[in-house]
Amino acid sequence: MLNKRTSAVDRVIINSLSIVSTFEVGDSSQIQAFSRAIALQRERQTFFSNEIKFSDFDIFTETIPVEPIFENVSFETNSVHPIIKVGFLDITGVSTSSIIHIGNTKNINMESRIKHIRHLHPRN
Repeated sequence: MLNKRTSAVDRVIINSLSIVSTFEVGDSSQIQAFSRAIALQRERQTFFSNEIKFSDFDIFTETIPVEPIFENVSFETNSVHPIIKVGFLDITGVSTSSIIHIGNTKNINMESRIKHIRHLHPRN
């Protein structure tokens, strides 16, 4: 169960928010984002259609290990002022399965897998 609070934000400036990113003000039960990308850079402009598939690289199919939590944790909170107060945020950029969150969340699952490929021509 989430501790319910009020989120109050005076001013937010975000220059760039992209690729499965989230800006959340307030409580949420679950946030889930997923992104995968192949970045192919070539020294010369030679491109072929359908030349690369995500299944060509193990990075996109491997399981991400998540360690289970076996500890029993108990705690008690007492919010005298149950308000999350933010005055001013100035954010340059948020990208690739990231989150800016002002509030409470029960479950968050974020994932991003990127494969960078650079094709350079040999120097003689």
